Amino acid sequence: MEKKTIVMGVIGADVHSVGNKILEYALRQAGFNVVNLGVMVSQNEYIEAAIETKADAILVSSLYGHGEIDCRGLREKCDEAGLKGILLYVGGNLVVGKTPFEKVEKEFREMGFDRVYPPGTMPDVTIADLKKDLGVN
Repeated sequence: MEKKTIVMGVIGADVHSVGNKILEYALRQAGFNVVNLGVMVSQNEYIEAAIETKADAILVSSLYGHGEIDCRGLREKCDEAGLKGILLYVGGNLVVGKTPFEKVEKEFREMGFDRVYPPGTMPDVTIADLKKDLGVN
């Protein structure tokens, strides 16, 4: 079976890289082909990389609280670029302040994200969801 390709990175002006590296390692160990764009990634960089690598999913992380701003419009841009229906996951500290996660999740789902994860989500949760959503055993 062909490996599924995941494009990942930390969006916007965010420079938090530790979780990004941990998730990359876990995804590789789980058998995924991982394209890690690193930190300070623009929406266009995710899209270009996903097109170039024929990615199956885009994983966006944000820890500095501005994910709400940085992620707005990503689904529409993906659709326009020919990535209609690509899996979009987002996780981390996505908003500033103490907003209940249910509200954050609802907002990001309305933005077109398939899955939304709170801060501190373990990689195995994301991996299980990816395998389920991509039909991987």
